[in-house]
Amino acid sequence: MAPREAHTTAEVEAVHKDERYDMRFPSYLGFWKRSVPGLDEAPRFDMYDEPHLKRRKQILADHPEIEDMYGYDTNTVWITVATVAAQVGLAYLFGRVLTEWHWTMVFVAYAIGGSFSTQIGIIFHEFTHNLCAATSLQNRWVGNLGNIPLLVPLAQSFRRYHLEHHTYQGVYGYDPDLPLEWEIRLIGNDPIKKFFWLIIYGVMYIGRGLAQQKQLTRWELYNWAWTIVCDVVLYHVCGPRGMLYLLLSVFLGFGLHPGAAHFIQEHYTFRDGQETYSYYGSGNYFWLNIGYHNEHHDFPLVPWTKLPEVKRVAAEYYDHLAFHTSWCAVLYMFITSSVLAPQSRVVRSLDAHRYARKNLKVPSADEAKGLASVKCEFALRMKKAAEMSMEKVRAQRIVGAQ
Repeated sequence: MAPREAHTTAEVEAVHKDERYDMRFPSYLGFWKRSVPGLDEAPRFDMYDEPHLKRRKQILADHPEIEDMYGYDTNTVWITVATVAAQVGLAYLFGRVLTEWHWTMVFVAYAIGGSFSTQIGIIFHEFTHNLCAATSLQNRWVGNLGNIPLLVPLAQSFRRYHLEHHTYQGVYGYDPDLPLEWEIRLIGNDPIKKFFWLIIYGVMYIGRGLAQQKQLTRWELYNWAWTIVCDVVLYHVCGPRGMLYLLLSVFLGFGLHPGAAHFIQEHYTFRDGQETYSYYGSGNYFWLNIGYHNEHHDFPLVPWTKLPEVKRVAAEYYDHLAFHTSWCAVLYMFITSSVLAPQSRVVRSLDAHRYARKNLKVPSADEAKGLASVKCEFALRMKKAAEMSMEKVRAQRIVGAQ
């Protein structure tokens, strides 16, 4: 992902020199135009910080009662126990009992095992934010428990890199959720390549963390040791065929599966100016409300059971945002649409993120009223500047290709 539009500190300061407040209020939608495959070759660069911290401040000013929803929900622990038991039970069934049911095993590994695997990934998401139990230690062990049927030590690494995603959302070189430069270049906008890219998306997700080449933490080493011990036990209990069932479940579940579609739904840009999207469909009932992604990023200390209540209480902040109602449609659109590709993200330089976060304030209610008269004019000016910057980069690309 070549940072062709990456902005230096001087450029960021020049753009924001007359600003005191963040004029994206109250929704904190950006002024940028989304990257279009064929016309652009890299994600769109933004000159502002990620929107969620400031929107949280704005919402809490109007709805302080949302802070009462902070906490944890121990129901997630029992869901973890049930999911792990069911998945290990299926591994034993296919490994020791139904040893001749080959295609049935593959089908179950996708339809049921894949669903359990992606649900465990969402449990990782909950324990990462300490939303399963009272202490950080207890939450980490919920993660280790959930890791058992995945066979690969993922829980503690997910925690580490997911928290970095929240801290540096969209920051080039820091957000591990962003596609790598070679992914964008190799996949391009070819529907067949996008199809196979989605099949191996779980592998790519791990690869992005490895690409940062960071030393393993103490808890990641614990996760490795725990996983090796659990794998040995599982091998003796379920046999090699049972292990194959678990591996298929992980690979298929984190690939082209409805339960993994939230990886595309969450931050790939389907509309100008909006970088995070929620999903409000029936999949939330099984997959622990993972679709409420705007609400989660705004309030990461609220457990999954209360995210719909956040949306209900602060409806004026969420009802106007674009959202999805079908994960299958998300996958279909991404593969077939000519305006969606791995480059369909918005990114920012670390300098832009830090400067806007530090210097552009969230206006109070009275200050917002005073700014209302100039906000529309300012937004039009910024959108015009974004269009000019976009056209300049496109022209440079055309000249460079000649």
